[in-house]
Amino acid sequence: MRGGFGAPMALAAGLVVSLLPSAVPPTSPRQPSAPQSRQVNAAASAYTQTSYARSAALPAAPAVRRAAPGRNVPTSAAGAPATPGGLDVLFVGAHPDDESSDLSTFGQWNEQRHLRTGVLTITRGEGGGNAVGTEEGPALGLLREAEERKAVAKAGITDIDYLDKVDFYYTVSDELTRKAWDHDSTIAKVVRLVRETRPKVIVTMTPSPIPSQHGNHQEAGRLAVEAYYLAADPKAFPEQLSKEHLRTWRAGRLLHQEHLVKSGDGPGCETTFTPTDPSADVYGVWAGRRSRSGETWAQVEAEADRFYASQGWAGTADPPSDPNKIGCDYFTQVDSRVPFTPANHAPDAALEGAVYPARGGLPLGTEFSLTTSEFGVAAGEPFTVTAHAPAGRVALSLPAGWTAAGSGTVRDGTAKFTVTPAAGAKAGRVRLGATVRTAHGSGTTGRAVEVRNAVTGAQQPLPRVSDFDAWAASTGVPQLSGRVERVLTLGSGGSRTVRVDLADTTDRPHQGTVTLNLPQGFTAEPANRPYTLEAGQTGSVTFTVRNTDASLPTSNQGGSAGDYDYTISTTADGAGTDVANAALELVPRTTIPQASAAPDVDGKESAGEYSGSSLDLSRLWEGTACSSAADCSATAKATWYDDALYVLVQVKDDRQGSALDAADCKRHWRTDSVEIALDPRGDAENTSTTFKTGILPFTSGGGPCFERDADNHQGPGAETAPGMQVASTVSAPYTGYTVETKIPLADLPAAVDPSRLALDVFVYDSDTTDKTGQTRIGWSTWGGVQGDPYRWGLATLPGYTPPPGRPTTAPPPVMPQTAALSVNSPQSIIQAASTRVPLAAGPAAPFTVRLTGRPRAGDGSVTFRLRAGGPGVAYAYVWDGKILGQKKVEITRSGTTTVTVPGTTGTLAVAFEAEAGGTASTAAHLG
Repeated sequence: MRGGFGAPMALAAGLVVSLLPSAVPPTSPRQPSAPQSRQVNAAASAYTQTSYARSAALPAAPAVRRAAPGRNVPTSAAGAPATPGGLDVLFVGAHPDDESSDLSTFGQWNEQRHLRTGVLTITRGEGGGNAVGTEEGPALGLLREAEERKAVAKAGITDIDYLDKVDFYYTVSDELTRKAWDHDSTIAKVVRLVRETRPKVIVTMTPSPIPSQHGNHQEAGRLAVEAYYLAADPKAFPEQLSKEHLRTWRAGRLLHQEHLVKSGDGPGCETTFTPTDPSADVYGVWAGRRSRSGETWAQVEAEADRFYASQGWAGTADPPSDPNKIGCDYFTQVDSRVPFTPANHAPDAALEGAVYPARGGLPLGTEFSLTTSEFGVAAGEPFTVTAHAPAGRVALSLPAGWTAAGSGTVRDGTAKFTVTPAAGAKAGRVRLGATVRTAHGSGTTGRAVEVRNAVTGAQQPLPRVSDFDAWAASTGVPQLSGRVERVLTLGSGGSRTVRVDLADTTDRPHQGTVTLNLPQGFTAEPANRPYTLEAGQTGSVTFTVRNTDASLPTSNQGGSAGDYDYTISTTADGAGTDVANAALELVPRTTIPQASAAPDVDGKESAGEYSGSSLDLSRLWEGTACSSAADCSATAKATWYDDALYVLVQVKDDRQGSALDAADCKRHWRTDSVEIALDPRGDAENTSTTFKTGILPFTSGGGPCFERDADNHQGPGAETAPGMQVASTVSAPYTGYTVETKIPLADLPAAVDPSRLALDVFVYDSDTTDKTGQTRIGWSTWGGVQGDPYRWGLATLPGYTPPPGRPTTAPPPVMPQTAALSVNSPQSIIQAASTRVPLAAGPAAPFTVRLTGRPRAGDGSVTFRLRAGGPGVAYAYVWDGKILGQKKVEITRSGTTTVTVPGTTGTLAVAFEAEAGGTASTAAHLG
């Protein structure tokens, strides 16, 4: 196992490592056969990112094309990476610590198969909290990089590449992330890294917008999926092939983290789990297995988690000592180019066919997969299944009553079948299996399709869900769609329009009716709607849905975990009835009255100041439940006067959290605080068009402070909300606090709609002094609700009219622009010097950069000679677990430059950023 790059001892004394121009093209005993230009998936062939990117106001990226299968996935003779930077497994995440929940799995794979796993982290997490110091921005990013390197080393991982993209606030929006990261430049980097490191298996985060899934995590997953296909396509980023001398790469399997599995604990969790999608290939890896150290892998993972101290994980508890109480990590296969065994539930089953030979005897690297002419199929209507296989014969395994026509003989790498579902096939996802038999052995594979009724009806999706489903279809992974329940919010006692989207899936027209089968306390007008659709046509009908029982619980206390489930019945003449699941979520409503005079913002309630209803803020939405009202509970009152909103929050709390310095007011969730969220128009898709303020009721200086975070203009309160006032009173002895604030409505990003202001108030409770919170309560509450404006409560302001001319559209959000850079990270530079993979997944410098001679140490500094083939900037560091010295040197022409840097021990790390583009890295151990 290679030493971690945080330990320079891994470099031999006097060793000089140079990154040669454009890097050395990776080699392996087996070269990949040239991918054919034709497309193998109808949906993928139609995909052009032009329309998708245009919707995000970005230039078009190369189309995600599925290159036709080659004969082999390249590997070395021993199955290990054949190049210094080569990987067996690559995990793609958004922030340091995104891989943390899977370290027990990666550690087991390392020990069982001697795999080299790498991590691609798109940002260094500058937007996260800091429970260990006052570092922020790039300094925090470098701190989090150091934490990540120490943590993943517990699983035997030494390679982490960062893309140097900026981390910003928590959002559930992939669209916002895509814009902030500039999707086109980011996907080019991910593809380049895949082509550089040539992983056999790619693992990533769940790309779908499941509840509470961070938008950054969604985009990391999307980038990994796109890169799986683009890296294999010679038409994608061709300059990487022609100018940088890289080659296309076809990873064997693609997986994403699975969070929606139902399972128990103990070793049986690898085989007895229940996936949400029964047609999916899901793999469990039990964390209770013992590592070579004698500890369970769950314990190893817990110890690794403690290295993420800046995120408040230093106190991570030990897992249960009883292995039968330890669960599994789960992964869902997105796609595979290699044969695999569906019934294989070994802890390394997800690697079969890509890292080690699949059952049946086919040589490692042989490709075998299925594609279909369409994902959605109809009962009794034929579609095409294509097997991509080595020379031999293919047989399909189909559900009962389905038929297949085709010889199964593989010609020119494919065998085609016409498959017809049973006439009475039930709607839902089913799995198609296939077996190939060749002179060298046999192998199996599978692919899911979805049987759809003649006419389908589904509740309108949230914009983020619609965006994801369109992406999944156009990228050629429609099996990832449909994982998010169709949910719409409705104000308690109010009404809204609900649209039902219809689609005819057959080759003939249909007519029928649509009916909403609502739960008690809700009605629809009209009771049903007729429709007529031509063959293959789409359409919609609308209903007015009303909550007739305002006493029904709201937020996550209503229905089932906050969802009032119902079904939509869509009949089709002579073709049965389609039944689709949907849900309504009730959000609380209030009226904010006008005050007769402006309240005195003094941190206490005076008679007559707040005449409106009291809002209950005691509902839990994340963290540990309050043990009593004294432990944590709260109420709020609001009023408006002139052009300002006044809010009073009274909190009961039995233990005081950390008193932060006023200069450290940002990231309020680390201690006791109040957050007020306002969407002025009541229709925001994400928080980039809202106003959110975090208020600390006390600081180390005694008084309160406030800031804006995760909204249209985050930053210090005095700069981002200049008219806002905050006051607080803190009880002594401590039993809680009161916060009062004036928020000028002019400070909101758009004019308030007085009939529909989205409002939420959250209380963060910390019972420790380690800058971590334990409990989050509030008014309108679901997990991750701080990023979901559509789930905030609704308020009206009778009598209020915005001043004339105030815009009703928010300006573009003010986003952080400064990210930690790899050229400023000695650890990244040392790694790049060893692996020969350029920094930040960028291109290599177009000329040679190297150290000449041995560095000379003396008088508290190190002097070295750097020879560069052209102009650029050199970044030199002396690193010994921390930066002992550093220097930035401008180099104006080719030649040798002498540089002196403070420090005499550890490792000399030098990054060179060429003026023409590209980087080179060198490193030498100092005796």
